[in-house]
Amino acid sequence: MLWPVTLIGAAAGFAIASIPGTLLGALLGQAMDRQLRVQDWPDLLERLSGRSALRDDEVLFVLLGRLAKSSGRVVDGHIQQAQLEMRRLGLEGGSRKRAITAFNRGKAGRDRLRGHLLRLSRQPNTAEGLLRACWRMIWADGRATREERELIVQWGKWLGWGQVRVQGLSLEYEPQKAVPAGRGTHYQDALRLLGVAANTEPAQIKRAYRRLLSRHHPDKLTGNGATPAQVREATERTRDLHQAYALVRQRRDF
Repeated sequence: MLWPVTLIGAAAGFAIASIPGTLLGALLGQAMDRQLRVQDWPDLLERLSGRSALRDDEVLFVLLGRLAKSSGRVVDGHIQQAQLEMRRLGLEGGSRKRAITAFNRGKAGRDRLRGHLLRLSRQPNTAEGLLRACWRMIWADGRATREERELIVQWGKWLGWGQVRVQGLSLEYEPQKAVPAGRGTHYQDALRLLGVAANTEPAQIKRAYRRLLSRHHPDKLTGNGATPAQVREATERTRDLHQAYALVRQRRDF
């Protein structure tokens, strides 16, 4: 990748000392690009405007702040959810202050997030964790707006996730789609669908769920000549797996 300051350095070096200057200027520019975390020209303009680069541990809370503000007003549920995420990550002291600052920065909505998310797409567990936290924030006020859904689908694309896969995560956190926990038949059906027993260890249940999800996910059919009916069937199967796993987690409290 030829980053902005790298190109500027190469051009300036060529003007001063031809080919040797180009090489030296490019090396110096690349070092500055990396230090400043400049991914493209808009990023460079942000740095020149005085806006600091985002750290990896700040990206999550910028995303959460952007979601909280996307529908126009940040409510108590959004604030409480942000605090829950901080506790979930064990943030204290300076780390917690940085998270709060990042959340407020996200509300302003001025950061370009594409480069950060493309970089984090190389870390699958981190990418999934970001999207799960975003869905928790979306449902913090009991509803998911069109703006929120559009944002998380776009972010998912930059993180390497397909739209169906991103939307499928919502079923684990969407309040109105949760299966009633008090009805034993639903719980037994969920166990059967996951292929586990009532006393199966949580780690084994999680592995079974992910194995089935990987096997049946509609994203695997993309580009393989699948018919619309096959994609629809895979989507419904994936939704059933999400709901079953959510119910078992709720019942078993893990």
